[in-house]
Amino acid sequence: MVWEGVNRRRFPRVHYSCIVKIRRKGDSQMFNTRTENIGCGGICVILPKDISMFTPVEVELDLIDLKRKITCDGRTVWIVGTNIGSTTTFDTGIEFVNLKAADRVIIDEVVEECLKESTY
Repeated sequence: MVWEGVNRRRFPRVHYSCIVKIRRKGDSQMFNTRTENIGCGGICVILPKDISMFTPVEVELDLIDLKRKITCDGRTVWIVGTNIGSTTTFDTGIEFVNLKAADRVIIDEVVEECLKESTY
């Protein structure tokens, strides 16, 4: 899905698939999924459930190719439901809330590398 607000982003995002675990703060239900895209400001994931706008979440990114896990808090900032047959999924934008500076550098390097690769 191409989101119309992509040109208004403060941070560029790139298609980068990594394993991510999402959990609403204070909830035991964990969603295991993959990122659709990533940037220093946040991620897009597809979830099987609508977890509501502006919901505080816990995020754990597993950057397998870098052998690194990044954990931080986040907040849902947009949700778009999609029906495919009898199944509904939810494209969900999550903004990072307290990303550590060192982790921001790692994500920035991933984004820069992906941007370089896409220009060839």
